[in-house]
Amino acid sequence: MNKDQVIAGVVGELHATEAALDSAIVQATTLVQSMIGARTQLSVSPVAGATAQAKAMETIAALSAAREAIVSCHAELQKDHRRMGWGTYALGVLDKPPETQPTRPPVNNVAATPAHLRAV
Repeated sequence: MNKDQVIAGVVGELHATEAALDSAIVQATTLVQSMIGARTQLSVSPVAGATAQAKAMETIAALSAAREAIVSCHAELQKDHRRMGWGTYALGVLDKPPETQPTRPPVNNVAATPAHLRAV
């Protein structure tokens, strides 16, 4: 395997882990929503199932902490990649939202750039 293939393998696993955590958070929040909805539909007291619901919310908090950790891992891998002199590496666009930053009008016939960037 060459360097690019090895890096692509790590990047693929990193993105898969990030996606799995996001999916788990969505699933856990859906569970809590379902528990509340079921309790309401069955006209059951809020006290019933409160402990189970609290445990489900603890799960969401733990998944959130795990997500923070994997995002930090991603940032550290990016730093290490640059420190090793391997330049910029991008797999391509994943599930990223479209650019929402406003653009400035052209100045002195220079193409418009996003507001958070400036020409130097």
